[in-house]
Amino acid sequence: MKTESQKPVDLFRVAIVGAASLKGKELKEVLEDRNFPAMDIRLLDDNESLGQLDTVKDEVAFVQPVGHDQLENVDFTFFAGDEQFTRAHWKAAREAGSAVVDLSYGLEKEMDAPVCAPWVGRELGKPPQFTLETTALIVAHPAAVVLALLILRAQKAGALRYAAATVFEPASELGRRGMDELHEQTINLLSFQPMPSEVFGSQVAFNIVGRYGEESPRPLESTEQRIGAHLRQLLKGHAPLPSLVLLQAPVFHAHTFSVYIELDKNVSVGDFTQAMSGEHVEIARAAEDSPSNVNVAGQDQIQLALRRDTFHENGFWLWAAADNLRLAAITAVDCATALAAVRPHGKVQ
Repeated sequence: MKTESQKPVDLFRVAIVGAASLKGKELKEVLEDRNFPAMDIRLLDDNESLGQLDTVKDEVAFVQPVGHDQLENVDFTFFAGDEQFTRAHWKAAREAGSAVVDLSYGLEKEMDAPVCAPWVGRELGKPPQFTLETTALIVAHPAAVVLALLILRAQKAGALRYAAATVFEPASELGRRGMDELHEQTINLLSFQPMPSEVFGSQVAFNIVGRYGEESPRPLESTEQRIGAHLRQLLKGHAPLPSLVLLQAPVFHAHTFSVYIELDKNVSVGDFTQAMSGEHVEIARAAEDSPSNVNVAGQDQIQLALRRDTFHENGFWLWAAADNLRLAAITAVDCATALAAVRPHGKVQ
């Protein structure tokens, strides 16, 4: 039996604010799957979620309110709820001495925190390097992570002349409310009943839209701008920015991408495929393995299929899919792991 003086000194106390959200639940799972060195994971959320049962490392846990007592001695606070909830509580976490890892994007207008994507940093040969002064960071949007990685890989085959990407947004990016509204719209449409539209402001079920209706509290264009801004920060001039459009798809989970890449020279499909292959990217070799929202669910990898353009010999089409919630959680945990390198002893003595 270990005495108090024999406790491991590399374990951290972790809090997940927004633990009942889709991102929060996925984050808890990834923290456990990746064996993040946490001796304690506290599940915190708003009043609507208080008392909900969950498990942490096979032990029963309750969702608790966000307060001083719950944030005391916490080393890493992950914010996985909505932006407003993050803006209301992130300063309390900082004042308690915790590092803040923001998956909600609530810090974007609050402070000049770095946008973090370790996959992209390693691809550039520049893994994240933080200092003791780094007390908060923003987890890069999963669509920006995918696009940055694919563009950097494509550039290995030859200089990019042009790139364009269409990103298809799943309802889960808007949390449970988005999932529920798409579900209710689908049921009501099939039963000829009025459809709810508080989240999307328009019909999304059996439909693809380029903008939300006036009733929607958050325009789709704002998410498109966020993806573009994060992509610009991740690429940092190492590759040209693609033209980008975001569409809302009638699906529950996973981003899908249609990306056109045009190089400045003719490259064989085999050489281009080799350039795109590597860590975090799984190339589809058979029709049944083609990237899709279904095939990529719960997967850590980006699924990718590619072919030469019919009319441009230097052009290639990429069809890709990535589990948005899983990738956001993996990125957050990787960011915290990099940040832990400058907080090696945590607060647990």
